[in-house]
Amino acid sequence: MKIFKFLTVLTAVLFISSLLKAQTIIHLYKNVPNSKKNAVVELNDTTSKRGKVSKVVNPTITAYLPDPAKATGTAVVICPGGGYSYLVVNDEGSNVARELNTKGIAAFVLKYRLPSDAIMQNREIGPLQDAQRAIQIVRQRAVEWHIAPNKVGIMGFSAGGHLASTLSTHYQKAVIDNSEGINLRPDFSLLIYPVITFQDSILHKGTKKALIGENASAEKIKEYSNELQVTADTPPAFLVQSADDKVVPVANSINYFTALHAHGVKAEMHIYQAGGHGYGMNNATTKDKWIDRLYNWLAANQFL
Repeated sequence: MKIFKFLTVLTAVLFISSLLKAQTIIHLYKNVPNSKKNAVVELNDTTSKRGKVSKVVNPTITAYLPDPAKATGTAVVICPGGGYSYLVVNDEGSNVARELNTKGIAAFVLKYRLPSDAIMQNREIGPLQDAQRAIQIVRQRAVEWHIAPNKVGIMGFSAGGHLASTLSTHYQKAVIDNSEGINLRPDFSLLIYPVITFQDSILHKGTKKALIGENASAEKIKEYSNELQVTADTPPAFLVQSADDKVVPVANSINYFTALHAHGVKAEMHIYQAGGHGYGMNNATTKDKWIDRLYNWLAANQFL
């Protein structure tokens, strides 16, 4: 009996140890670029179901690494949503990362800075700097983390989808120090009920206001309407949205898919008749699981 209890405790300790090892928090910078001296304090509530973090000053990635025996070499940087005002770090972050690990995919939840004149010299590039830096770090440490440098993707939910699609269409111009010439282009993008555009008829007003302001110029609106920035070199994409989404019009996904298709870029889109917005991995209106469709798409494109 004592031996059994000892083994049970030992197993539990090893399990917890493996979890802690798999979830490593990495600060993106020694000195955060594009920052101002400030007294802002991060607000962090990860105890609720969805999880909520705001006022991010020191951006990080949390690494969730799969069992080495299952590792496929594929990695995904996850950008939680929240309208560029907060981050949904559980339902659109850690929960997704753990699920991806079950398929041998390394996942990195990005806690990115939210646009703010209080902490940034130029608020519109802050989130993109952090996304570029996350991709840069993953590729720099690819050997250490058993990752194939040509299988590094970006995933974004809602406003995180705007960040992911911005990285996918603005990777040519580095907004961080990239003296090593690391490739900042994601190999694929996974866009879940994403904000794509800042065009008036189908935009999400809060996301636009937070990033570039209500009175942004026509040129600035075009710059961050990512369906207008697609080229033949834009990464292939997998998109999910619901037709009854009242927060972000489904035309965001449709227009991005159409632009990709017009430029000969591989893309797959799943539009559910219902589900609304912000459901993470679980659209309660259907038995179908979009994450299963995602795995099929990754396999079909040799990323899994």
